[in-house]
Amino acid sequence: MTTAAAPAPPGAWSVQRAGLASRIGSSALVLVAIALFAVPQVLSANVVQQLTSLLIFLILAVMWNALAGYAGLVSVGQQAFIGFGAYGTIYLTQRGVQPYLAVVLASLASAVLAAVLSLLVLRLRGGQFAVGTWVVAEAIALFVMLDQSLGGGTGVSLQGLSGYAPEVRRAFTYWLTLAFAVLLLVLLFLLLRHRTGAALQAIRDDEDAAASLGVRVRPLKLMLFVLAGFGCGAAGALTLANTLFIQPQSIFGVQWSAYMIFMVLVGGIGTFEGPVIGAVLFFAVQYFFADQGTWYLIGLGLTAVAFALFLPRGLWSLLNDRLHVQLLPVGYHLRRQGTPPRSSKRET
Repeated sequence: MTTAAAPAPPGAWSVQRAGLASRIGSSALVLVAIALFAVPQVLSANVVQQLTSLLIFLILAVMWNALAGYAGLVSVGQQAFIGFGAYGTIYLTQRGVQPYLAVVLASLASAVLAAVLSLLVLRLRGGQFAVGTWVVAEAIALFVMLDQSLGGGTGVSLQGLSGYAPEVRRAFTYWLTLAFAVLLLVLLFLLLRHRTGAALQAIRDDEDAAASLGVRVRPLKLMLFVLAGFGCGAAGALTLANTLFIQPQSIFGVQWSAYMIFMVLVGGIGTFEGPVIGAVLFFAVQYFFADQGTWYLIGLGLTAVAFALFLPRGLWSLLNDRLHVQLLPVGYHLRRQGTPPRSSKRET
């Protein structure tokens, strides 16, 4: 005979998923994606191209946040996959592959590259991992510059898109970028909503303790590293499709890591919504101040340092702490018996 469980004592805390908030946020994301799909039909060509750049920044911010914010893998070498995705697209189009199919295939090839590199870099931790990823990126850039068929150090154009009318090319590039952004956001959201998300954050907080509790550390880090390689490779390939010309010094430049770190720190590291805010803010800053040269990069660095020191949880924490709102919650909520649900200050 079974017995009923004893009721929780008054004032006790319970752990709950944010079911309703998650459904509302997911529905809002779908509506926004549908609205964005119509952009090429209603806005000018320049706006379409600028929004494509914004979506690329969003992809990069989300991917770097997935690594550093949810698994503690602070990489300063994701430009290896950005450049590989771009030059992989060039390589495939030179062999007769349709340009937009080449973008997709180059993104998948970047995921394969991440799986191969993981055998080396995932053995490293902390600062060693950060430096190791940067060294790998520099090595790949050197190999590309030595290949004259890829333009060497002078750069190369994506000739395969020259047959498209400019308006059609911009629209197709925008739609493909939007599709990648939505796909990666959905994949990451589902991953973090699963128990795997809690395991990844346990690895971030203390890898040895997580392993002692039975968390499969290496497979989970590999999965996230490959996902980030795929996303950053897609961002590089889409950057090429949006600008039609790349150079090794720029597409493999360490400034990409600076951009990603800025977006995630300012928006809110370890949150799902923070990188979206950071990407929008960075896009606005770049639009108005990118022509300032070195001072622009110095300003980004100083701003990122200021946020790390004085507002380490980013801009999204201001809204979350004051209004207790999460558009797409991926963690848990603490609820005291007899009180309405209230978001915990940290997702676990």
